[in-house]
Amino acid sequence: MNSDSDLQIAGDILEVPHLLQPPREHPATVSEFVGLARSIAVDRSQWEHLVQYDATSRWYHRLRTGPGYEVWLLSWVPGQGSGLHDHGRSSGVLTVLEGALTERTERDTRALGAGSQRVFAPGYIHEVVNDSLEPAVSLHVYYPGLTEMPMHSAQCAPAVVTA
Repeated sequence: MNSDSDLQIAGDILEVPHLLQPPREHPATVSEFVGLARSIAVDRSQWEHLVQYDATSRWYHRLRTGPGYEVWLLSWVPGQGSGLHDHGRSSGVLTVLEGALTERTERDTRALGAGSQRVFAPGYIHEVVNDSLEPAVSLHVYYPGLTEMPMHSAQCAPAVVTA
């Protein structure tokens, strides 16, 4: 008899489409927003043709809205960053679609490659930067929709990347 659980055999349940429950028309929980971001990420036809790169500032495009949430597509050329900020009263899911980004907080620095996701609550302060030599694309889901992005002047963690 095999002692492995179904999850161990299947791996990441979100990577096995037939094991997922059908998505709700409009997400309402953190896990449903994560699922929404992953479903958009894997369906390149929803976003790939929209991506543009701007050497002077980060490019962004509102991809979708629903009751109480927004989905944004962003591109980052090498060297572009967000600055240290929070998202006001909004929570969010950040998903890297292509390339690599670095997320810095006052406690940590994380390398985020394609497929990486970060979930954050209101008041979460971070900076996102493209430290690589290649462009990057990311998807951002905000709930409720983003109405403010206060900037901060405090210092982030040193550029030591953790796994």
